[in-house]
Amino acid sequence: MEKKSIWEDYSPKQLKELEALSGKYREFLDNGKTERECVDIIVNMIEDAGYREINQLIKAKTKLKKGDKVYGVWMNKSIVIYRIGEKPFSEGMNILGAHIDSPRLDIKQNPLYEEDGIAYLDTHYYGGVKKYQWVTIPLALHGVIVKKDGTTIELNIGENEDDPVFFISDLLPHLAQEQLNKKADKVIEGDDLDIVIGNRPIKIDNKKAKKPDDESKDSVKDSVKKGILEILKETYDIEEEDFISAELEVVPAGKAREAGLDRSLILAYGQDDRICAFTSVQAMLEVEGLSRTACLILTDKEEVGSIGATGMKSHFFENMTAEVMELTGEYNELSLRRCLAASCMLSADVSSAYDPFYKTNFDKNNAAFVSCGLVFTKFTGAKGKSQSNDANAEYLAHIRAIFEKENIRFQTAEMSKVDIGGSGTIAYILARYGMNVIDSGVAVLNMHAPWEATSKADVYEAKRGYEAFIKGASL
Repeated sequence: MEKKSIWEDYSPKQLKELEALSGKYREFLDNGKTERECVDIIVNMIEDAGYREINQLIKAKTKLKKGDKVYGVWMNKSIVIYRIGEKPFSEGMNILGAHIDSPRLDIKQNPLYEEDGIAYLDTHYYGGVKKYQWVTIPLALHGVIVKKDGTTIELNIGENEDDPVFFISDLLPHLAQEQLNKKADKVIEGDDLDIVIGNRPIKIDNKKAKKPDDESKDSVKDSVKKGILEILKETYDIEEEDFISAELEVVPAGKAREAGLDRSLILAYGQDDRICAFTSVQAMLEVEGLSRTACLILTDKEEVGSIGATGMKSHFFENMTAEVMELTGEYNELSLRRCLAASCMLSADVSSAYDPFYKTNFDKNNAAFVSCGLVFTKFTGAKGKSQSNDANAEYLAHIRAIFEKENIRFQTAEMSKVDIGGSGTIAYILARYGMNVIDSGVAVLNMHAPWEATSKADVYEAKRGYEAFIKGASL
């Protein structure tokens, strides 16, 4: 099947809508570089649209009815959103699911050290990264530090024009003969990804030292580190031991940008998978006339296997659905099981875009192309479909009918040639309930790099497709 650019199909009105959506998306990316930041932004968006927090409804013993909007946040890093439809829960929901974590560097719990006059923060990379891509670029520090008394200090350093930024150093080409003979995965090692945080030593007044021969020497030791600790104390009221109870993420500094002379692309950090998260939220906000309840799951930890209390393998989604059903008067264990089994889901996760520079890695007839619409991936996994969800033919036919009715452009794809590699999403986890699930997302160039590229047209078509799905799916 020929894959045609969807830019050619849009009317002037649609192009105007596309640009407006693209602007909102770039702003979302700028302000949501961590899971916590994404949840905060999304909560503000949906509360402005009339969504109510479920714990408050539980405490007030509020009953839910058709048309009500409700959400629940889990540990500030995952969120589930519901829009109650006309039909009972036992007939299933239409579910969108995306993840809001992205590859990055995490700060360790005992991170601050000085080496030969330079202060560093020790890191551990998160998710699948090419480590050499992270050196020499401007980096920002985002996250929270929770003190022993429960006080939470939010950090966001490196995004404003007058903020300092951080970086990882690299060896100059003149001295890199040995380094350049290494394999790509060894050019930069994981333990070499520590960020430079300072170089200026604290000023020591040796005259005040009681024992000049001892204490003055000791005070000079790690003087750059001590200077950094002084800044942290004065600016943020942070002690060195407070790093123990911190969640700090190192991400590329800078705003999302329009790319190309024609401004057709978006270049930004974290588009895997915040592009699907954003367009799914927009679909939930704009859709009307729901027959079945619409649900959006935005989860953490997908990049490391969906594990932990905030990952899709935990029970937070199932528990939240039970609570919502209880507030509608429909909950019992059998009804919950029937609801989940009868649901339809799009696992909204990105796909690798065909890159002409690396064409030997792709099966061109079964690859995703930029600006050719929403991507459906029947099965993921690796090689012999290992660890994959594999959607059935009936469900694919149902999706095709929905998209044809609403004139939504889409394409089908696999990530690569059969034995080149593969990946996973949250699809197989939801499929355990017996519901129909298929992967559906946006094609991304430079996936998992510090700066990823997508098409504005695909952002717009994804929002349209997700809206059509949550309104029309009923298999």
